[in-house]
Amino acid sequence: MKFTKLLLLFCIFATFLTSAQNKEITLEDIWTGAFRTEGMDALHSMKNGQQYSVLNFDRTSGTTSIDVYDYKTLKKVKTLVNSNQLEAIPNFLDYTFSEDESNILLATDVTRIFRRSSLGTYYVYNTKTKDLSLVAEEQIQEPTFSPDGTKIAYGYKNNLFVKDLSSGTTTQITFDGEKNKIINGITDWVYEEEFGFVRAFEWNAASDKIAFIRFDETQVPEFSMDVYGSALYPTQDVFKYPKAGEANALVSLHLYELKTDTVTEVKVNKDYTDFYIPRIKWTNDPDVLSAHYLNRHQNELDLWFIDAKNQTATLVLEERDVAYVDVTDNLTFLKDNSFIWTSEKDGYNHIYHYSKEGDLINQVTKGNWEVTSYYGYDEKSHRIFYQSTENGSINRDIYSIKLNGRDKERLTKSEGTNRASFSADFSYFINTFSNASTPPEYTLNDAKTGDLIKSIKDNDKLSETLLDYKTSKKEFSTIHVNGNDLNMWMIKPADFDASKEYPLFMYQYSGPGSQSVSNTWNSANDYWYQYLAQKGYIVACVDGRGTGYKGADFKKVTQKELGKYEVEDQIEAARQLGKLPYIDASRIGIWGWSYGGFMSSNALFKGNDVFKMAIAVAPVTSWRFYDSVYTERYMTTPQENPSGYDDNSPINHVDKLKGDFLLIHGTADDNVHVQNTMRMVEALVQANKQFEWMIYPDKNHGIYGGNTRLHLYTKMSDFIDRTLGDKIPEASKNHEEKVKIKG
Repeated sequence: MKFTKLLLLFCIFATFLTSAQNKEITLEDIWTGAFRTEGMDALHSMKNGQQYSVLNFDRTSGTTSIDVYDYKTLKKVKTLVNSNQLEAIPNFLDYTFSEDESNILLATDVTRIFRRSSLGTYYVYNTKTKDLSLVAEEQIQEPTFSPDGTKIAYGYKNNLFVKDLSSGTTTQITFDGEKNKIINGITDWVYEEEFGFVRAFEWNAASDKIAFIRFDETQVPEFSMDVYGSALYPTQDVFKYPKAGEANALVSLHLYELKTDTVTEVKVNKDYTDFYIPRIKWTNDPDVLSAHYLNRHQNELDLWFIDAKNQTATLVLEERDVAYVDVTDNLTFLKDNSFIWTSEKDGYNHIYHYSKEGDLINQVTKGNWEVTSYYGYDEKSHRIFYQSTENGSINRDIYSIKLNGRDKERLTKSEGTNRASFSADFSYFINTFSNASTPPEYTLNDAKTGDLIKSIKDNDKLSETLLDYKTSKKEFSTIHVNGNDLNMWMIKPADFDASKEYPLFMYQYSGPGSQSVSNTWNSANDYWYQYLAQKGYIVACVDGRGTGYKGADFKKVTQKELGKYEVEDQIEAARQLGKLPYIDASRIGIWGWSYGGFMSSNALFKGNDVFKMAIAVAPVTSWRFYDSVYTERYMTTPQENPSGYDDNSPINHVDKLKGDFLLIHGTADDNVHVQNTMRMVEALVQANKQFEWMIYPDKNHGIYGGNTRLHLYTKMSDFIDRTLGDKIPEASKNHEEKVKIKG
């Protein structure tokens, strides 16, 4: 009797377990945040090196706080400020400390402008007096403490201002700022997007000078976007956007002296006719400013040291490349003003040490692998901390090495993606680890040995939640295509049967230096691929030539011919995968977003004997329509390289369309303009080619907001079902040829 009851309970439990594990992912699950991971917001290492602060949000009360934790114990030490104690603001979205950490800049009422830029209302909170003061009545940009913490510089309506925190007096520095004409200290659209920064002004160490870049956009052509909104008449957003080959903003470097309240222009003794200033940074000497000058082709980068006292400039370093030179934020000045620099000049991205005169002291790291992040230099131990691909190009590990290039230590042990945030004194680091089967884990580690001290936060609840769902493993491998072993991942249906044939749906991005095949935790799209696998699709991704982290030659082979080698690799990879006995070669599709949309369009048109369908979201359809900095970095100008622009632009290959094509764009895309899709549509119509398309009003390059993402992915899923899912997997045909895949 007892045995019968136990057997019955076991059967019930087994039935429950089986049914629980068969729960299917829905699009609503993905786009309503069911699989969201827990993280650590706005982590800041305190100056003492023994504590860190985090921005915490209380969902119940809607308040935010800045809480300080001890590295050793991980226990909360104190709350520096909680918005429930502040009458003026219900909550804040971000914070910045002054250098001595006595004042905190609180960001509220933040309004997005473009990808990185925003306007906001800012307050200064004094941790000692508990006083809260408004920086400016208006919404301002990029407020920044002076190093001594007594002042804040910021941008407003294209001009620069300085506020004295003790007197409350605000001084206007520049007066010629005007929308779509002159910008002082804040980058223009193309610098923000392609050089990755917004604040184009910097305080010196003595807090008595500000260097800034001035942009003269007068001759830059304007681009306009209709904003439909909800009013009776639409409005227009008009901004300066230099397309490839068109006029860029004229840039100049300036110095403001607080004592004399004067602005002077900085000149270097080299005749630059068409150039960029993508970085400025003060050295440890408060009178010496460093500035990057980059030619328009972006294959000649000069590092200048500018003496602010004598108004003289010295050329310290010249970086040259046949293709292009990457601009980074890795320049670090040591106490003696020697500096650390990263470069691809030996074929891989590595760390170099130069004297203050620009003489090479030594190459710190070497090998057929890439330094992927530079974290900093510890003056006490003379060690550099960095992230690299030494353990395989799809993985990331944290290392330390002596400045002289000796005694290298691997600090992380788990295979996957490791990212570090070091304490101010480099005694600890918080490691964020994940791989394809492990959601993000946050741990405290010893910076000398890498040894685990304590676990801070994990996503075990998410792991438990996912146990209820029918999911598939992401399988990593390489596929030999056009003479190269290309990184690949594949997701098969959970009930995969090798004797059946399945449709194949491929994803790629493929842009220069990018990576889509990496050993890291799921993005939202990965859950979509799991959703598709549940429905009987095999999903795969291949990083072809032109992508990153496998050396400069592999990355830069696409120079002057974007869309040639990358497309050839996707077509050939699909052709080889179609020879696998479990893939139906007559049902192969491909999709991508942005550069990936450019690629998927080209793949469908040029590979019309391989691909049955494609989806292109926000695609570039001709590089003539895209911005100057990005496009010319890889293509030079259309005037110099017309065939490179036209031979591989999908808009010129619409006549080859045979399969099913879905084209998607947002009308408020300030990055890849909807003009790309409109011109593609017209070309398809005139070629008498049938296709489908979807326009999302007032949505930018990300196409999100409200139910937009859910609608978008429902649209794409339905299209995939109609074009690839026309029959269930059936018994496999006996293929003689086998694709060469290395696990």
